[in-house]
Amino acid sequence: QVNFVVCQLFALLAAIWFRTYLHSSKTSPFIRHVVATLLGLYLALFCFGWYALHFVIQSGISYYIMIIIGVENMHKYCFVFALGYLTVCQITRVYIFDYGQYSADFSGPMMIITQKITSLAFEIHDGMFRKNEDLTPSQRCLAVRRMPSLLEYLSYNCNFMGILAGPLCSYKDYITFIEGRSYQLQQSEANGKEETKYEQTDPSPNIAVAQKLLICGLSLLFHMTITKTLPVEYNIDDNFRATASWPVRFFYLYVSLMAARPKYYFAWTLADAINNAAGFGFRGYDKNGGTRWDLISNLRIQQIEFSTSFKMFLDNWNIQTALWLKRVCYERATFSPTIQTFILSAIWHGVYPGYYLTFLTGVLMTLAARAIRNNIRHYFVESPAVKLCYDIITWMATQVAISYTVVPFVLLSVKPSFTFYSSCYFCLHIASILVLLVFPLKRTQKGSKKHESIQPVWSKKLEEENLLQKNSYSTTNNSFSQKQEITCRYQALKQ
Repeated sequence: QVNFVVCQLFALLAAIWFRTYLHSSKTSPFIRHVVATLLGLYLALFCFGWYALHFVIQSGISYYIMIIIGVENMHKYCFVFALGYLTVCQITRVYIFDYGQYSADFSGPMMIITQKITSLAFEIHDGMFRKNEDLTPSQRCLAVRRMPSLLEYLSYNCNFMGILAGPLCSYKDYITFIEGRSYQLQQSEANGKEETKYEQTDPSPNIAVAQKLLICGLSLLFHMTITKTLPVEYNIDDNFRATASWPVRFFYLYVSLMAARPKYYFAWTLADAINNAAGFGFRGYDKNGGTRWDLISNLRIQQIEFSTSFKMFLDNWNIQTALWLKRVCYERATFSPTIQTFILSAIWHGVYPGYYLTFLTGVLMTLAARAIRNNIRHYFVESPAVKLCYDIITWMATQVAISYTVVPFVLLSVKPSFTFYSSCYFCLHIASILVLLVFPLKRTQKGSKKHESIQPVWSKKLEEENLLQKNSYSTTNNSFSQKQEITCRYQALKQ
């Protein structure tokens, strides 16, 4: 943990230096790629020793697969290899070396690299094999039209800004940042018209970085002072279970899981600040003309803590992973997309049994919450006072349901997880099943408009915001003119 924090602080300083002295206006993309890659591999070597070779091996073999297999099927082979290699490394780390501990946890960065390998493979497949009319607007504008070079591939996977904690970004956004091409900004005027502007100089990220570092400091302080006094393991303490009343137990469940979140706030916000400090992550301007540096942000803390539905929580927690799961699994699944997506998420997270218990429980909770929302919410939105009461009740229910669901994720093992659930008499599992039996669940439409009709577990609002944030796209195929690229972007914005 100390190594991680030291390396991320070094990466922050390196990002400031990178933006100041290796700005795209001062040096070539080749130099920027080389420096970003070498710094990333150095940080990985410092943190994990020779385990860092796994990053190069996984990326190198995946690139070789892309070259020899061809664009028709390479996305399948890359997906199976990258996820399989990650799983093998997780099994050896967990069950051979250090069960339940996080020393030399080189699988963390490999999780991010696996996301990049698989998402890029699908984007190349979409751009070089599938017909344009068969793609969704999101897939069309993320599609990569030429094979990246080995240097570009390694730079994307192993750059110093994201090698330790991510977050995931699209290949086209990363290449646009490295090559320093101007931002295309879509701004809505007061009269509702849209105008296209071209930003000649990069806006300063200093204010955004300072704000995110302040959040990091507060999160770290909270983690070091409060989290230690509210251990999640106390939920399965024999004396506590025997003496505490149900309201007290559920209240402690909520506060103990809330106290466990700041370490993620710290890590993800610091990673976001590092990318911003390097000049990466600019999303555009809001309606008031303010800059937005949340292109690759991984969480929205306020929306997480005040979420009034299971879906709202998932929309704002680990955002880039949610988008990855949607793009590589949910949108492409031929049956039971929600179940397949949760299973993939569990496999990607690791091999601890608690992960699978959490995500299997999450399937039930998500489907039940969706059924309740679809069937009863419209009765409570007419009156503001009634809606306020409804929101308060759903906030309380959501926070308890989330905490109940993720307890095995923290406890990791089967026995303590089942101890917790059995002490609660599996109450929310049973309640979710009863909800699904009582309330009809709307089926997703199939057919030619499959991708337009489905309502994923991660909201369409998040997808729309993600499309709006694509302020620049890489013209990776010389045969595609800038006009075509702008047209693609405009269609995505309209969608």
